[in-house]
Amino acid sequence: MIRVFIREGFQIRILNKLPEDIGRENILWVDLFSPTEEEKENVEKFFNLEIPTKQKMEEIEVSSRYFEDEENIKINAFFLVKEGNNFINETVSFILSIDTLITVRYRELKTFSETAKRILSNPKYYENGYYVFTTILEIRIDSDADTLEFITREINRLSRIVFTGIDITQQLLESISYYEDYNMTIRENLTDKQRLVSSLLKSYKVPKDLREELRIMIKDINSLIDYTNFNFDRLDYLQNTFLGLINIEQNKVMKIFTLMSVIFLPPTLIAAIYGMTFNICQN
Repeated sequence: MIRVFIREGFQIRILNKLPEDIGRENILWVDLFSPTEEEKENVEKFFNLEIPTKQKMEEIEVSSRYFEDEENIKINAFFLVKEGNNFINETVSFILSIDTLITVRYRELKTFSETAKRILSNPKYYENGYYVFTTILEIRIDSDADTLEFITREINRLSRIVFTGIDITQQLLESISYYEDYNMTIRENLTDKQRLVSSLLKSYKVPKDLREELRIMIKDINSLIDYTNFNFDRLDYLQNTFLGLINIEQNKVMKIFTLMSVIFLPPTLIAAIYGMTFNICQN
């Protein structure tokens, strides 16, 4: 599927194909969602560039996730998505070709529908594709912050269970491990954004009035990364506390068994002696 956002004066129009009668300077954003080969080829010919396949997007190394030449900036960024009961980092490709943003994705993402709503509600603000890309980043960072807030609430819930000593089971340890993995995934996501925003700030292509927004974003990202570190410390503390409680419970059980063996030792001993005596008499 393809969506093309066309600027017409102070209005934005959305088309389902590349227009033949409009110059590229009027194209604000081309959003490719699980594109067909024909759609990819049309975009490649129109903008004279290569659209990456899903396999290529996933194989790109961390050091190559940001590339800039004279005309284009190519970025591959992580987006946190839920897959079953787990969370993964889905790669989305961005190409800033002169003043047009081209996005390539293979999963439905709320960030993009929210960005489209903002563009249509305030078309004057979006002078070129850089403004669209900044909005996508802003919405995504807000979403990551909400995710971290959710993880924090869950850690608080687990903390109450651990320190009340109620329902201390193996499932609790699994929950702690689950949120450690979840927290790690979002930390990788945020570190990825930190790297790409830092690279954008070094680019002369970024409009001056967007630089301050990017500086604010990187401060927000740094704060969120610090918060993931705080969550790791809390989860590690909960895990150690849980294992300590398990050891205490095991020691209690061992004491009970020891006490029971002492209590039942005399009858057992008498029975053993009686049995031995009976055997001797028979002999």
